[in-house]
Amino acid sequence: MSKSSDKAFAMLKACSMCPRKCRVNRLENETGFCRTGLEARVYSYMPHHGEEPPISGSRGSGTIFFSNCNMACAYCQNYRFSQLGEGSEASPEELAGIMIKLKGLGCHNINLVTPTHVMPQIVSAIELARSKGLDIPIVYNTGGYELPWVIRMLEGTVDVYLVDMRYADTAGAEKYSNAPDYPLYNMESVKEMSRQVGTAKMDKEGVIEKGIVIRHLVLPGGVSGTDRIMKFIAEEISQDTYISLMSQYHPYYNSSDFNEIARKITTDEYLDARRSMERHGLHNGWIQEAGGREALAGVNIDPKF
Repeated sequence: MSKSSDKAFAMLKACSMCPRKCRVNRLENETGFCRTGLEARVYSYMPHHGEEPPISGSRGSGTIFFSNCNMACAYCQNYRFSQLGEGSEASPEELAGIMIKLKGLGCHNINLVTPTHVMPQIVSAIELARSKGLDIPIVYNTGGYELPWVIRMLEGTVDVYLVDMRYADTAGAEKYSNAPDYPLYNMESVKEMSRQVGTAKMDKEGVIEKGIVIRHLVLPGGVSGTDRIMKFIAEEISQDTYISLMSQYHPYYNSSDFNEIARKITTDEYLDARRSMERHGLHNGWIQEAGGREALAGVNIDPKF
């Protein structure tokens, strides 16, 4: 392993990979909040055509879905593997093999879904895969509950950050994801991601080569704090930032435990989120509808995005 891998794995001895800082010895297979020991667990991998067009392109994004998570979202649509842990353990060598296989299938990139809790294993796998000819972009597809100094360790390894900004206030983050400090760490980590890779840059096929894309899932009843998040992006990141404004919220998993989120969002709630983007001068946006996609009305959108 390289010095970078060694440093990351050393953090697992008293695990501090994310804001929870469980301090369990994952090198000895002890588990904390994310229920993951030494080995990463993989639920599935495939060329994925359902991401934003600049991620999926025409040949698909080489997506690896990791099991378990450092968040506990009541409405998680991937709860079978993110919350219930379905999947199989994979060594860094096996992960590297998966990456090489996905490249061989023609995928535009390697898309690491829910990578936070297994960052050291991923970094080791990327190093192995690159030694075997992996030369496509690495996409770090994260829920955004990150430590900025851990993200700093990924500089030069990750090409694209596809990051959620889920909540603007601690109350919602605690109630629905058991992560009261999410807004603080999320915002600081997004700043670090932007510093590393900057505004999204596309290749001649319209597929992203490098940069940050921020996802924001509009939740019912305004619990996600959309306007404050858009204000933060415009003022602290850049008005040129590419944003995926998602309307496909469904009351999955345990969302029925909370009356206020036990329903889909309304058209008016989504239109309010769109207007918030416009109000803050955010002009590179992507609308991800439940049943399809469309450009943001009234906003100057890059036609490839």
